[in-house]
Amino acid sequence: MALPVVLYFLVFKYLPMYGAVIAFKEYTVGKGIWGSEWVGLQHFQDFFQSYYFWRVLKNTLILSFYQLLFGFPAPILLALLLNELRHEIFKRTVQTVSYIPHFISLVVICGMVVDFSSRDGLFNSIITFFGGESSALLSEPGNFRTIYTASSIWQELGFSTIIYLAALSGINPELYDASKVDGASRIRRVWHITLPGIIPMIVILLILRIGGLMEIGFEKVILLYNPNVYDTADVISTFVYRKGISESAEFSYTTAVGLFQSLVNFILLIGANRLSKAVSDNKLF
Repeated sequence: MALPVVLYFLVFKYLPMYGAVIAFKEYTVGKGIWGSEWVGLQHFQDFFQSYYFWRVLKNTLILSFYQLLFGFPAPILLALLLNELRHEIFKRTVQTVSYIPHFISLVVICGMVVDFSSRDGLFNSIITFFGGESSALLSEPGNFRTIYTASSIWQELGFSTIIYLAALSGINPELYDASKVDGASRIRRVWHITLPGIIPMIVILLILRIGGLMEIGFEKVILLYNPNVYDTADVISTFVYRKGISESAEFSYTTAVGLFQSLVNFILLIGANRLSKAVSDNKLF
């Protein structure tokens, strides 16, 4: 029964990894992977010494940190609020409305964000209503991170609450009944029963999130950014896309950059799991 799954991972996940060896070679299409000359760690050194290294590393970490700081607790709060709602129709309406952005194409979402951020868009209408001045928001480097993070939260907030709502449904209702008999308020029930009931799920998802701290998908950034905001918007994945496909075909160099990104993610994942294991009984593996 496990054979199809094993074959899937072997063929589509593990076999393609042999191509990562070109990060240590000067790959040329004519010579192929194994015929190309070995250059050792030269591409890694070139990346670490390049002008772009600190810029893309800083932008990647800051965007990831923003999403971790604001995006991670948002679905937890929404799930707790939904769990306290007693009006079923209103509760289901809120859930449905919050799920919708997840099912909209990323291209459409980014198109809406670009349109709303234009000089005569929705955001500027709100700003001018309160006395501010309109501007092309996505052309200002200082606005990119806020717009990127806020739009990501809006798109995934509702769908991400599903896991927490499922965890909340597993809490024993008798605990709530007993707390009511003891005179516990609603806030105390949330603090002493609801939150502890979903802590293991929160820790597991937090470990996974930290393990992907260096992973900022290039698709959304590319759809939103422009050369005016490269200083705050250019991340490792967009740098790899530009150098590897869009502007030039530096396959070995960009493979080395991608390998560095994956290695840092792996170290972060192991570190977060060990830290969680050391301070609590919750761990991913």
